[in-house]
Amino acid sequence: MATWLFENPFAQDHRTPEGHPEQVARIAAIKAHLDSLDFVGLERHAAPLATEDDLRLCHPQAYIDQLKAALPTQGQVALDGDTFLSPASWQAALSGVGGVIAAIDAVMEGRAKNAFVLTRPPGHHAETATAMGFCLFGSVAIGAKHALERAGAARVAVIDFDVHHGNGTQDLLWGETRALFVSSHQMPLYPGSGARGERGVAGNILNVPLPPNSDGALMQQAYLRDVFPRLVEFAPDLILISAGFDAHQADPLANLNWDETDFAWLTREICAFAETQCAGRVVSALEGGYDLPSLGRSVAAHVTELMEASK
Repeated sequence: MATWLFENPFAQDHRTPEGHPEQVARIAAIKAHLDSLDFVGLERHAAPLATEDDLRLCHPQAYIDQLKAALPTQGQVALDGDTFLSPASWQAALSGVGGVIAAIDAVMEGRAKNAFVLTRPPGHHAETATAMGFCLFGSVAIGAKHALERAGAARVAVIDFDVHHGNGTQDLLWGETRALFVSSHQMPLYPGSGARGERGVAGNILNVPLPPNSDGALMQQAYLRDVFPRLVEFAPDLILISAGFDAHQADPLANLNWDETDFAWLTREICAFAETQCAGRVVSALEGGYDLPSLGRSVAAHVTELMEASK
């Protein structure tokens, strides 16, 4: 089985103000790598639009209506100091959620071994009724609920290695005992959450804070010591990844010192665990990463490991 790539056809239409780090050029930087001959083996699909029924797996209708009502007819409107809507942001956000759901269905039905969803805006900061941190809907959390409620999974693990804590995913899955949410992240850093003591209703949240100016070696130790033993204990049927690449040493928004080999190592280890536990079922979705050259290289390293695992 091949690795499936779901591309958001509206990702480049979601516009942020000039100079904003979450910019259209992020997609082009990634596609410059994924459109090369090295990735000819990817099976490519356009991400479909999610429905409002999908969104309601995690978000109340009042919040959905609020976002729709805020959409501008031109230019951008600010939801907060970081998070913006443009005329096509609705379709971009729906396609991001729809891509995650379609990837989960493909993997759970055995049509794909694993999948990567190339999308923006990101999702892991969106809380139950609050858009923040560039994010509108909790795409990966919605995917977890879809897998549990509709796609036959009994237990889903979400691994978030973005440099920022996935406060939105934590909020959306806090009371979901069938899901294990794991977040490694720099601390202190935006959004200020993600302490080890934040554990969910039944120990279903595992936060792994990493100190500023640490490196990939410390990350690897933390995953081997804390994360993989907890995954073994939880025994998921499916692994979802919030794949942020802003822990790279070149990224302007944080101070961890990972490089492409660290993202490759982590992806390889996750896939190896998935092979032993859940028939290799892994779905990854793009979150952060704001230095364009390192973002492209890091996503390429990540997708290369997904492809190796699907052979």
